Amino acid sequence: MNPHTPATKKSRRIPLANVAGLLIVTSLSGQILGFLRTKLVNANFPAAGPHSTDAYFAAFNIPDFFFFTLAAGALGVAFMPILSDRLHKGDRRSVWELSSSLLNFLLIIMAVVAVVILIFARPLVQHIVAPKLSPAQLDNAVIIMRLLAFNPLLFTISGVLTSVQQTLGRFFFYALAPLFYNLSIILSIYVFRHNIGLVGLGVGALVGAILQLLVVMIGTRNLNFHWRPHIRWHNKEFQQILRNLPPRSLDQGIDQLESIVETNFATRLGPGSVTYYNNAYILQTAPVLLIGTAISTAAFPRLNARLSQGRPDLFRRDFLMILRAMVWITMPVVILCFFARGYLARLIYTQGNDQIALIFGFLTAAIFFRVVYSIMSRWFYAQKDTKTPLFVSIFTISFNVFLAYKLSKPDAYGVAGLALAQSIVSGTEVFILGVIMLIRDRGLFNAAFWGGVLRTVSVTGFSVVAGFIMISLYPLGINDTGFVTLGGKLCLIAGVIFGVHIGMSALFGLEEVRPFLYRVKRLILKPVKLEY
Repeated sequence: MNPHTPATKKSRRIPLANVAGLLIVTSLSGQILGFLRTKLVNANFPAAGPHSTDAYFAAFNIPDFFFFTLAAGALGVAFMPILSDRLHKGDRRSVWELSSSLLNFLLIIMAVVAVVILIFARPLVQHIVAPKLSPAQLDNAVIIMRLLAFNPLLFTISGVLTSVQQTLGRFFFYALAPLFYNLSIILSIYVFRHNIGLVGLGVGALVGAILQLLVVMIGTRNLNFHWRPHIRWHNKEFQQILRNLPPRSLDQGIDQLESIVETNFATRLGPGSVTYYNNAYILQTAPVLLIGTAISTAAFPRLNARLSQGRPDLFRRDFLMILRAMVWITMPVVILCFFARGYLARLIYTQGNDQIALIFGFLTAAIFFRVVYSIMSRWFYAQKDTKTPLFVSIFTISFNVFLAYKLSKPDAYGVAGLALAQSIVSGTEVFILGVIMLIRDRGLFNAAFWGGVLRTVSVTGFSVVAGFIMISLYPLGINDTGFVTLGGKLCLIAGVIFGVHIGMSALFGLEEVRPFLYRVKRLILKPVKLEY
């Protein structure tokens, strides 16, 4: 494709619902693999003892911190809006130049990060992440962390390439690539469990990151992407990316710092606490990724395009439509997670499922707020404002550290206090961002929006009653085990909760249920063509 393709040439627009559907399906597949990965890790390695999974979970904190702090902020919100502007003007040459410059800049940084992790892995684990690990656990964590040292660099390359693909409307490989990462770790369990043991999971994670990058590189075919070995420091758009990068990077880094602090606190609460909290956190993360990340990722290029077109009215309309839809989808999921927390923990995790269920119960409120935050934050990012979310995050992380310290004391809530702090802080963060949004655009949350939200809340009340009745009729028994028994009860409870939510939504006339009912109606009533 010619880099000078004129702006008047129109590309085929992919419906937002189709993109979101693709991301939700692939994200769901990824989450299933992620649950299977964690279940198999728990089943094949102990939660306590010299070779416990505490070391495995602790080892990921520092590599994740560096990637999200230094690279992820640039990829998602400092890079894509500017890429969208260039693309709207038909300047594809500038798109490739910006992509190459950013990629080269981040590669230099991530190469230095890899060396730092390789050299300082032991003191990083011993003094920052998990100070209470035993010597054997410490050795395992250090080896795994060193194996992960180059993962931030590999993820950075994948991130730049997928950002370009998303801006150009290609989402398939972005959605598919992470599946190979989980599959690689799952295979490493069986390949290495009887020889190098827990350390083999680090090998699986490294191989998985390489496979993920290879899949992403396949996705660049036919895009005419040309890497150039230079950094155009004097390019105005690149300078703007660099200006927007620090606030977003610090914002992402604060979130990862929060994870490091929680791991540090958890190691002080006894053997297995790191594992139990991480398992519950993975359960909480699943619906956030499935709903919040998938839908907001699909919507972000469109929000960017609305502003690039000079249509703030359409930007506001699309934002409110997406926010309302996400609230409507998330409410029954939160209800199901809370009432069925014991079923989910026992179905997915082999060890410590009672403790995991307790922690997950405190995290269910955070699911709703994290989903809402995922689209609210993009309201700021689409306007190239990365500083406001940063300042809010600085306050909320400080608040979270204080609450986590107080609530996780043995005489308070213990490790469940970390989860309670998460839910309180995530709600506070959404409230503050909402107030700022109202100050900047007083007419943003109009009467139609609030009317729809209030009707969704009313519908949710019926769903809560339905969930309570189902749990009372089908309680979790002591001897309930296995996929058939637990899965059967869970599906029945979920079916009733979602059925009531959809039915009452239709009765209350909610706009969000109409596309669903329309598709179901078409599926049921669509005639079948017969060949004679």
